[in-house]
Amino acid sequence: MQRFNTLLTQPELNELNQRTLEAQTSQKLWAEIAPDGLANHSHISSIKNKQFTVYANNNAVAAKIKLLIPSLLIQLEKQGYEVTAIRIKVQAKSNPLPTPKSTKSLSSEAVSQLQKLELQLSGTTLGDSLSRLLKNANK
Repeated sequence: MQRFNTLLTQPELNELNQRTLEAQTSQKLWAEIAPDGLANHSHISSIKNKQFTVYANNNAVAAKIKLLIPSLLIQLEKQGYEVTAIRIKVQAKSNPLPTPKSTKSLSSEAVSQLQKLELQLSGTTLGDSLSRLLKNANK
């Protein structure tokens, strides 16, 4: 079986390989010039016709990038790229990743202090609430 890199040298895949390399180079450039918060929430296409297209994940990111266009063009010029315009498009992700619920547990010291407090407050509403909290903490 041929190695994957040798497959990319096949004439049929040369154009695909070239586009991939351009996209990687452009993305590295974007990571260098874009502020950290924006680089994580956007990506770019390759530079075509002296135009740089940025794809933002949402409208807020797009608005912030629009404010930075003049300074981004200056940074691109300093790095030797001839770019006359930056286009921004919103490309919302269709399936956002669900955030996992974090489970927090009480330390053994906290449990023992709450048990003491529960005994002192037994028969009250607060004491009953502490009892439920401790039952859930022991699960």
